Amino acid sequence: MTEALASPYWRLDDTGRPLSFWQLVRRFPAACRPVVEVIRLAAPRSAAVIAVLQVASGVTGAFGLLATTGVLEELLTAGPTAERVMGAVPALVLVIAAYLARGAMDAGVSLATARVVPGVRRVAEERLFDAGLHAELVAFDDDRFYDRMHRARDRGLFYLEQATSNVIALLGAIFAVAGAAGIIGVLHPVLLPVLLICLLPEGWAVFRSARLGYEGMTRLVTLNRRLRMISDLATEREPAAEIRACQAEAFVLDEYRQLADVLRDHEVAVGLAQARTGIVGRACAGVATAGTFVALGLLLYAGWIPLAVAGTAVIAIRTSSAALAQLVRATNELFEQSLYVSDYQSFLSTARERRRPVSAVPAPPAPSRITLHEVGFRYPGASVDALRGVDLSIHKGQIIALVGENGSGKTTLAKIIAGLYRPSRGQVCWDGHDISVLDPAGVADQVVMVLQDPVRWPHDARTNVRVGRHDRTDPGDAALLEAAAAARATEVVEGLPHGWETLLSKYFRDGHELSGGQWQRLAVARGLFRDAPLVIWDEPTAPLDAKAEYAVFESLRQLAGNRTVVLITHRLASVRNADQIYLLHEGSLVERGTHTDLLAAGGRYAQLYGLQVEMYTGAAT
Repeated sequence: MTEALASPYWRLDDTGRPLSFWQLVRRFPAACRPVVEVIRLAAPRSAAVIAVLQVASGVTGAFGLLATTGVLEELLTAGPTAERVMGAVPALVLVIAAYLARGAMDAGVSLATARVVPGVRRVAEERLFDAGLHAELVAFDDDRFYDRMHRARDRGLFYLEQATSNVIALLGAIFAVAGAAGIIGVLHPVLLPVLLICLLPEGWAVFRSARLGYEGMTRLVTLNRRLRMISDLATEREPAAEIRACQAEAFVLDEYRQLADVLRDHEVAVGLAQARTGIVGRACAGVATAGTFVALGLLLYAGWIPLAVAGTAVIAIRTSSAALAQLVRATNELFEQSLYVSDYQSFLSTARERRRPVSAVPAPPAPSRITLHEVGFRYPGASVDALRGVDLSIHKGQIIALVGENGSGKTTLAKIIAGLYRPSRGQVCWDGHDISVLDPAGVADQVVMVLQDPVRWPHDARTNVRVGRHDRTDPGDAALLEAAAAARATEVVEGLPHGWETLLSKYFRDGHELSGGQWQRLAVARGLFRDAPLVIWDEPTAPLDAKAEYAVFESLRQLAGNRTVVLITHRLASVRNADQIYLLHEGSLVERGTHTDLLAAGGRYAQLYGLQVEMYTGAAT
């Protein structure tokens, strides 16, 4: 069962391979760079304020330690007499002022951080969504691209936000440790290596723990993603009815239990390994700290440093230990987080390579002729072609039908005609222009595509239609109402509690849900409202009743006129009046002609049509 849950189908990537210490060290700056970059983009002024205040805080802390030496010299030289106490007051005032200033600077850092962290998530999300929305459609058929995108969304964004806080904390800790170490070095150079010995055990523990976490990440993400899918089955509205109708509650729970046990055991194993590393690191750090104080005592006993310097060194060690604890904690968290953030950055880089190509060549408005020559297409990772050697020609004003069995390549071919997919081989031309060199936005502007399973926008009914061409000017909703009437969506809206303003989502208060056929009517209205010269209908009437289907096809015939219509359907009776019918079989175009011609030919089309006629007439009798 364990291997089944971690099968290649669920695997996201191969990032779980072991990494050496130096590989981790080399990857750390590169992984942190995107965090700093997003911080700079999200809140440049606040980021600059934080950097200045952190540097100033470290310098002020170092100055406070240096002033402490003056206080101790006054108090400890020949004993703390009243005169020496009074003589130490100016230095003591400097110490107090330094620490008050440092506290004010730390408060300023907190205020600036409150602006930076939300800004980082805002910028990072927009960059992610922009990358995904502008990637070519075929990228979503590439399992590696799709999985990396979800990895960036589900984990990269979260850890980027967390890493932002840790970068700020790390910056402050670095300057605090550097300030304390600098003062110790100034007081006596031999104290500096003594202090640095304390860093080694904690540093080892940090990198060891981060490596353990990252090496187990791939399987952990794999299991968590599967768990989220089961969670959706158990808690979402859509599958609830079928699960109960099939009495599959026990099956879902059993799936959860098997997965949850594997996930728990994996997390326990990684957690125990990290805990053991932390225990060893803390134990070694304790020994190193004790050794530091012993070394300090020996230096004092040998007379290499005065008592005041030793006292300041003790304070500096305690100060640097606190800063070091923050440094270690921030570094530990940041190191592991940055590895996930690198996945976010990696996706952005991949998405840039998969962006739809930009071209200055305008697409011809309302193309008079669309031709395909020897077009072939293979989906990413597939072993066979989805389309092979397709030749066809479509003229303006024609209604053509693409028919065939499931998996024959109809929808793929339609998306190639629309410019959503670029063919793997062959050429698609609009009015003699290779579509691959045309402006993609200009091509898309000429196309309406109504799909069998349309997007159910979680918005009001009006927006669900207007989104077909959201920037279209429509005074008084005239075009919207005309499109709704043609699609028989008006009667759907009239039955809603708030008409066109009704929210169509049960996930929100006062939301309303539609049936599949009602959603389809809105989708057809959306396509009619878009009003483009090339209309592609992919099983648009499958969920509709006979009356609604008839109305939609009447609208379709009225639409044709000077528009080009590509109709994909399994209902062959619906294509009787098409100008040309193209039948695909296993990716190849095997028959073409009018309905009458294809019936007379007695080929595959005639067989399929006969089966449908027999099904309906048999049912009628």
